[in-house]
Formats: sequence, C-alpha cells, structure tokens
Amino acid sequence: MKKILLPIVIVLGAAAFFSVFIVKEINQAIVLQFGDPKRIISTPGINFKIPFIQNVVFLDKRILNLDAPPEEVIASDQKRLIVDAFARFQIVDPLKFYISVGNERVARSRLSTIINSRIRSVLGTQRLQTLLSADRTNQMALIQDGVNNEAEKFGIKIVDVRIKRADLPPANSEAIYRRMQTEREREAKEFRAKGAEMAITITSTADKEVTVILAEAEKQSQIMKGEGDGQRNKIFADAFGKDPEFFAFYRAMQAYEKALIGGETSLILSPDSEFFKFFGNIKAKLD
Repeated sequence: MKKILLPIVIVLGAAAFFSVFIVKEINQAIVLQFGDPKRIISTPGINFKIPFIQNVVFLDKRILNLDAPPEEVIASDQKRLIVDAFARFQIVDPLKFYISVGNERVARSRLSTIINSRIRSVLGTQRLQTLLSADRTNQMALIQDGVNNEAEKFGIKIVDVRIKRADLPPANSEAIYRRMQTEREREAKEFRAKGAEMAITITSTADKEVTVILAEAEKQSQIMKGEGDGQRNKIFADAFGKDPEFFAFYRAMQAYEKALIGGETSLILSPDSEFFKFFGNIKAKLD
C-alpha cells in the first residue's frame, strides 16, 4: 500500500509545484496553453495554471530604456550629422506585444529600426542650423509622435525620445575647424590692421598736440622775454634818467669787461677815443 501511495504523493506534489506561479510587482504574465494565450495577469500575487499543459511568459511592466545605434542623418542643406538617440518605453498591452514581437529582444530591435527611420525622416527635412538650435525640442516631439504610432502596433507606449549626441562626421568636423581657424585668423588680421591704424592716428594726434604745445610755449616764452627786456630797458632808462654819469660809467665798465678780459683780445683805437674817456687823458700821459 505504501509503495502505491508514495508515487501518487510525488505526482500530486509535482503537480501542485508546477501549477503555482508568482507574479511580482514589476511583472505581468501571460498564461499560454500549447502556445495559445489564455489569460493575462497584471496584478502581483500567487496564481495557478494547469501543470505540464500551460506555461507562463513574464513581461516587464516598468519603463524600460533603449539605446538606439548611432545613425547618420543628412539635413535638408546636405549637411551630415551623426545622431545618437535613446528612448524610454513601456509594455502596455502584453497580449498584443506577445503576438506581434514575442519577446523584449525582438521588440528592442524593431524599435531601434523605427526610431532611426523616424529620425531620418524628420531631421532630414530640417537645416543643420535648426537641428543644433532650441527648435530641436519641437523636432523631437514629432519624432516621438511618429515612433509612438508605430509602437502601438506592438502594444508598446513610447514615454520619451531624446538625442544624446549630435556630432558632425570627422571629415566635416575637420573642414569646419579649418574654416573656423581661417575665419579667426582673418579677424585677427583685421584687428591688427585697425590697431595699427589707430596707433598711427593717436601718434600723429599726439605729435600735433606736442607741436602746438611747444609753439605755444615758445610764444609765451618770447612774450615773457620781451616783457622782461622791456622791464630791463625801463629800469635802465629810469636809472639813466636819475644819474646819467653813473649810468654811463656803469655801461662803460661792462663794455671794458667784455672787451678787455681775455688774453687774446687786441684793440686798436685812437687815444682820444670816446671808449677811453674814463681812463683820463691817455694822450697827455703818453706825451
């Protein structure tokens, strides 16, 4: 009897074990019977299935991330751009998802293709300058709407689509760098030329001002010198008027000092010359 009961207990235990499954908070489940979906379970907890006949497929119901491979986009002005985008999506219809794509790996591949195709179709109608400006937000909204329309067929909702990087191809980057370098060199030459022109203008203006200042100073000095000479002559005239004899004597002494001091000076004058009048009667003394 015990030999008969033991296999029955083992079979019943195995049947009970394989008939129970747990749906976690992060998952949703599809119960399949020979590959045919029978029911969908979205609430977490313990559930049952027919062992060995039914099986369960678990799908993630969290918001998932998708990194699409970089894609080269040609803008409307024929400029090339390497776009690296990512998306966030959620499985909202497990049955449609399972029927259309089967699993998450296939879904990611299909979404990557859809995202890159939509990026090319939207960004390809815009100029490169638009893609690099603040208007890119509007373009991303168009991309997200288009991807969402396609993703609905797979039971997927696109939460967000963003561009991580938008770079120029290496050849274009080098060409733009060379063009920018040439432009900066041209601007530098213009600045240097303007600086040299301003330096010449400032120097000529300064030279002109110096000439004017020197001329004005020379004029003032001549005026002051003339005024000084006038004052001197006035003083001499006043002194001469007060004592003509002393003034004549003083002027004669100055003349003697200038004419006679110096070993190389020779004068040939008549003894009765007016120049020697303050030396007395030289001619009588000579006789």
